[in-house]
Amino acid sequence: MSDTPRKKRVAAIKGTHDILPHQARKWQRVERAALSLFELYGYREIRTPVFEATELFEKGTGETSDIVMKEMYTFTDKGGRSLTLRPEYTPSIARAIIEHRLNLLPDPMRYYFIGPMFRYDKPQKGRFRQFHQMDVEVFNEKDPAVDAEIVEMAAALLESVGVTGSEILVNSVGCRACRPDYLRELRGAAEKSRSDLCPDCQRKIGTNPLRIFDCKVETCREIARGLPKITDLLCGECEDHFSRFKGYLDLYALPYTVEPLLVRGLDYYTKTTFEFISTRLGAQDAILGGGRYDDMMRDFGGPDICGIGFALGMERLLLLVPDEEASEPFLYVVWMGEEARKAGMTAARTLRRHGFEVWIEYKERSFKNQLSRASKLGAAWGVIIGEDEAGRGTYQLKNMASGEQREKTLEELLSSLRISD
Repeated sequence: MSDTPRKKRVAAIKGTHDILPHQARKWQRVERAALSLFELYGYREIRTPVFEATELFEKGTGETSDIVMKEMYTFTDKGGRSLTLRPEYTPSIARAIIEHRLNLLPDPMRYYFIGPMFRYDKPQKGRFRQFHQMDVEVFNEKDPAVDAEIVEMAAALLESVGVTGSEILVNSVGCRACRPDYLRELRGAAEKSRSDLCPDCQRKIGTNPLRIFDCKVETCREIARGLPKITDLLCGECEDHFSRFKGYLDLYALPYTVEPLLVRGLDYYTKTTFEFISTRLGAQDAILGGGRYDDMMRDFGGPDICGIGFALGMERLLLLVPDEEASEPFLYVVWMGEEARKAGMTAARTLRRHGFEVWIEYKERSFKNQLSRASKLGAAWGVIIGEDEAGRGTYQLKNMASGEQREKTLEELLSSLRISD
């Protein structure tokens, strides 16, 4: 018996997860559908760094938001700078627009992004500490028709990946002209119920009472339902914007529900907010959400241009996306002997150049074992090459489902596969 101590196994960090090959195919299918759709609406991809200066998120996401106060992964680098792994994407895009003066280009300011985000949050179904988002942003377009189009695009995305049964919630959170009066009224009403609120909501009365509407504690949610609603105190401009936004949703025949408690979890929202929810997700029922942020650019010292966008959590979305019924058909090369191996390698290269997925493995096995493996892997066709075939420059093409097998030259093999494709 060995006295060598057993090495401790290193596991994935809590709140992270591996996306294994059979799962990645589903991710790729959803990502392809999203990229194709976003491009049809005139959006273009933008990629920014995984970490930014901490002050970017403090200023953009909001110092009173739960993300900034509780959830950010912040560290000091070797140069003494405070950096943060991005918890969300909008501030990074705003920073990139200002830094590269994208507002001076003739192109529409419509961007999308897919990538990882980081929040120190309690891991649960569909929620991780490293998670992945699709993010869509539109800048310098203030018409409520844009708000409706972005909601319609989100609905089209869910439909394109097979997600059904979602519900659209909409609201307006006002603007800097009407929200101060509302916040005073809301703070006064919340003070009357202070003793019945959780400690976190008691703190929010002084910092940002809108965040009370985000609380998941049932007693707080019950109190929130009786608090003043911002839709009753909108200024004329915000009321007109919200009314026209709903009218354009009606034009698209998109059913929706006005939810006065929907304020979203970020401090920068103005006017329109929206969410898509699903009863299939349990308590954490939001699939995607977003809204308008007309003051962010100016607050960053940039041009006075408005914005609107949404973020979609990939892990949560994939809980709702149906699995594919079957994978794409592929060929498995079966060979025996060195000359047959070389012929198989040549055939595999040619077939791949013509767009066929081909598997060839180099561990020596019998014909029977190789064909058994091809069947277990789900190959549609077997391309069989022995010494005789290698000498004649031919291949045996076997239909793995029917068992039919015929000898063909490489050109004939290509023609047969094109017909059956």
